[in-house]
Amino acid sequence: MTAIEFKNVSKSFGSGPNRADVLRDINLTVKEGEFLVLLGFSGTGKTTLINLMAGLEVPTKGEVLFKGAQITEPSPERGVIFQNYSLMPWLTVNGNVRLAVDTMFPKLSKAARQAKVDHYVKMVGLCHATTRRPAELSGGMRQRVNVARALAMNPEVLLLDEPLSALDALTRANLADEIEGIWEKEKKTCVLITNDVDEAIVLADRIIALNPDGTLGDEFAVTIPRPRDRVEMNTHVGFKKLRADITKYLMDVGIEAKVEGTKLLPDVTPIHGVPAAIAKAQAGMLNERFLDFSQLHKVYPTPKGPLTVVEDFDLKLNKGEFISLIGHSGCGKSTVLTMAAGLNEISKGAIKLDGRHVEGADPERAVVFQSPSLFPWLTARENVSVGVDRVYPNASQAERQDVVEYYLERVGLADSMSKSGAELSNGMKQRVGIARAFALSPKLLLLDEPFGMLDSLTRWELQEVLMEVWSRTKVTAICVTHDVDEAILLADRVVMMTNGPRATIGKITDVNLPRPRTRKALLEHPDYYTYRQEVLDFLEEYEHGAKPRKPAPAPEPIAAE
Repeated sequence: MTAIEFKNVSKSFGSGPNRADVLRDINLTVKEGEFLVLLGFSGTGKTTLINLMAGLEVPTKGEVLFKGAQITEPSPERGVIFQNYSLMPWLTVNGNVRLAVDTMFPKLSKAARQAKVDHYVKMVGLCHATTRRPAELSGGMRQRVNVARALAMNPEVLLLDEPLSALDALTRANLADEIEGIWEKEKKTCVLITNDVDEAIVLADRIIALNPDGTLGDEFAVTIPRPRDRVEMNTHVGFKKLRADITKYLMDVGIEAKVEGTKLLPDVTPIHGVPAAIAKAQAGMLNERFLDFSQLHKVYPTPKGPLTVVEDFDLKLNKGEFISLIGHSGCGKSTVLTMAAGLNEISKGAIKLDGRHVEGADPERAVVFQSPSLFPWLTARENVSVGVDRVYPNASQAERQDVVEYYLERVGLADSMSKSGAELSNGMKQRVGIARAFALSPKLLLLDEPFGMLDSLTRWELQEVLMEVWSRTKVTAICVTHDVDEAILLADRVVMMTNGPRATIGKITDVNLPRPRTRKALLEHPDYYTYRQEVLDFLEEYEHGAKPRKPAPAPEPIAAE
């Protein structure tokens, strides 16, 4: 039986020259008891589609039906869970869930209503936190309250608008598993919006892609038996094929070449470099051990005594090597990176770059953070120029501008150079951050979860941009990430860190996959999932707080020919 149906639905906002057509000619049927996932890039109208199902929007053309009746307004039979939590900050966990129960079941006795509250709080695993208020809860716990509150209204259809996107990877996976368990137990119809392909495959009976023009794209049936274990699926032939098919489709329709190459990079020399006497003495030697972490420690003072966050971190990088640094939250990845940047004092040990000790910040070590920290009142061009003017003092103004515009073009911002930081989307801001880092011609590029705040599909796009620009410069680079696929896509070696405190290197995997790399090509490479399994196995071992083990000595990088 049909739960929700769209008949020739289109949705526009605004009028005249300001009219924006968000959805076009949507025909869609959601069956009762089905778990449907809508998958697409930001701006493809996914949230508008959910809002139409919820009755929060009405179509410009066509009609949306629930069990054959037209949807014209919100109704408790269609419960919505949004990306943001929308909890009452003055109410406890119990109080927020009770609000929904009292609204839906006013005629029940107080004891019966409390029993319902207890049932749904227990269902999302928050019995230990019933008296806490939202400010005392983690992001994952707040979203659990949101899920419990929606379920407490006993809806026939559960509409989930990217409810997991603001959570860390581990919390996201755990809550996705709970939502699947609730769906199976309660036999509800579920519609989930996400931009995460793996999450879609784990949860869905059927996946429908949304095209950038607001139309429905290809449909993919998920026939993998339940329950679907994320780690086991890494070796499942059906999972790998489906993953590759969906990825290829999304990249073909959503990631087109946006780079224009009108500017040539001028032959100008940055000011940073090794003093002439040292360079002469080291001639021909520093392609190897170009970056050297030696017995690195980071210790913070605390009221209870010294806390060792990072211990005995030993790693040698050749010139032009790209390293991914991965591990669970709190393992010291960003601490290592900020010490390499000179932004965090070294407690013990040393870091040497190109034969010299790292001491303090320097433009020879460019950093791209999760948030690019642009000056909002400056244009994209001016934000990049700030560093370029300092690093190329001997270049002409025209040459410096050519450097700026070359890298802005390479990251796909040829038409947005004059937009202010405040006018740019998050993805565009991060493009400026990448252009700014490469424009400094650094000896070392440090990336601290540079795409962590972006949706999965925008992240794919910027990974391609990063790889394309890096392939032209071959700058030595380290990227901190929690994303296994990102780590393998970018790196020559994946360096895995044990849990903190006293975190250290637990394992290093050499990634012998051909370059230049694209996500589509890697998914088709016979060795790709073997590398992925190595990293997943390591992360699973440390997922539940395993104590760090003393690793084998880190292998030296293979000398460049």
